[in-house]
Amino acid sequence: MTIDSQTEEQAIRDMIATWMRASLAGDHETVLSLMAEDALFMLPGQQPFGKEAFRAAAQRQQNFRIEGKSDIQEIQVLGDWAYMRNYLEVTMLPLDGSKPIRRSGHTLSILRKGIDGKWRLSRDANLMTSPA
Repeated sequence: MTIDSQTEEQAIRDMIATWMRASLAGDHETVLSLMAEDALFMLPGQQPFGKEAFRAAAQRQQNFRIEGKSDIQEIQVLGDWAYMRNYLEVTMLPLDGSKPIRRSGHTLSILRKGIDGKWRLSRDANLMTSPA
């Protein structure tokens, strides 16, 4: 079976666009549906955490509006696995009008294609930091 890497790359780009739209809308369930059940996130200075910890963190962010911009710099598809380098800019705007929280930086993500044909985030190394 031949893999059309251009089609698969576009499917991954579409998944990331859905993630960004859902984040903006505060639609945490859609974001969670874009993750593998065993998803693992790695952030500087923290222990790796999984999908349920991500869900809990999202619940704590209910008082924020999240805006973001994604600049996908590389996607490599290797069968049912892919990796992606991305540059993210995220602004968390508190609904109470207090000072926004801004972070930006590179991420390296591993994605896995499910038996349903959909790409999901499996591992994510997030190097975003606050601007100096």
